[in-house]
Amino acid sequence: MGLLSFIGNIIWVIFGGLLTSIEWITAGLIMCITIIGIPFGIQCFKLASFVIWPFGRDIRREKTGVGKLILNILWIFIGSWYIALSHLLIGIFFCITIIGIPFGMQHFKLGGLAFAPFGAYIVEK
Repeated sequence: MGLLSFIGNIIWVIFGGLLTSIEWITAGLIMCITIIGIPFGIQCFKLASFVIWPFGRDIRREKTGVGKLILNILWIFIGSWYIALSHLLIGIFFCITIIGIPFGMQHFKLGGLAFAPFGAYIVEK
């Protein structure tokens, strides 16, 4: 990880990354209360780990089967579409200024991951 990624992550954590990560962890714990919710809770923990430190990491998608497709469809019905939409709108807002473009791009990544997290994994750049 380079110096710019490190500085970007520090700024990200200060201006909302920590709070957002705590929200995802809380959602994951709530979803893990039931056995049916455990796969969704695990995805919330995956999102929390990416939200806390997104610069210098990227999202890759593997070929998904029917099971992951069904889980992604259920995830969308649970309410991920409005989270993805909020990341999209915040990303557009950040991209209005030149300084905010890196943060807007991270919100676009988070929006895609929040919309369909099953079959996605996080890798270091």
